[in-house]
Amino acid sequence: MQVGLHALGIGAGARREVIDAVAVAAETCGFATLWSGEHVVMVDRSSSRYPYSADGQIAVPVTADWNDPMIGLSFAAAATSTIGIATGVLLLPEHNPLLLAKQAATLDALSGGRLTLGAGIGWSREEFDALGVPFARRAARTAEYVAAMRTLWREDLASFDGEFVRVDAVRVNPKPVRDRQIPIVLGGNSDAALGRVAAWGDGWYGFNLDSVAAVAERLGHLDARCRESGRDIARLRCCVALRDPQVDDVPALADLGVDELVIVESPPADPRLVVDWVSALADRFRAAV
Repeated sequence: MQVGLHALGIGAGARREVIDAVAVAAETCGFATLWSGEHVVMVDRSSSRYPYSADGQIAVPVTADWNDPMIGLSFAAAATSTIGIATGVLLLPEHNPLLLAKQAATLDALSGGRLTLGAGIGWSREEFDALGVPFARRAARTAEYVAAMRTLWREDLASFDGEFVRVDAVRVNPKPVRDRQIPIVLGGNSDAALGRVAAWGDGWYGFNLDSVAAVAERLGHLDARCRESGRDIARLRCCVALRDPQVDDVPALADLGVDELVIVESPPADPRLVVDWVSALADRFRAAV
């Protein structure tokens, strides 16, 4: 099992000097992946329930800086040479799929094939309304967008005829580095989200789970859905972030077949303190691995 770090893009982690310092230190300390999430807009009063907290409220202040993850991760990639970069997660149905296919392939090519596209369907109706994107049927839209993007990456001259995407004989270059593919890891802890993972995802990013027992239960459900879909869960990349991870959780997660434990933490605002901060996290969790 590997250890990833979800620390970039929000608050202090949105600042260039902190991004550089965290990225370099994380690579030096052996972290597998740098993760960064997305919200295009935040609203002061939301009636939408945040699915990853008990009270239904997101912990990030609405006034906090929140970088576009594709742009922020490009800076992290430029500061490093080997560590993976991942959106965790990007709200895929809010994006134009041709434009996102181009952006993702560009970032993957420039980083030397290090991008994982973590994707979710979104939960904030207010955000979709602000962007002029229908909130209804966003799961179906996401599935079709992914199918279209994979076609655009795979084919030199690509056509796609779907409900939400129709293109005829277009070229999108550059192509992704690894056999013209970018791994698409799907976020969400619900039964429906795990069904999408089993049906067409390359992996799962379980976020803010309460305990190892909760991870085990969700992996059991995912395994059952994979079997129904004729797929092997062992071929998926399973990454999880716990609400309050402890060193003692590491062996149990590894035994469950988790591929990456993602540590979600906010970096110090002073970039001079970053090396010690990252080193302490590495000493704590990577040593257990």
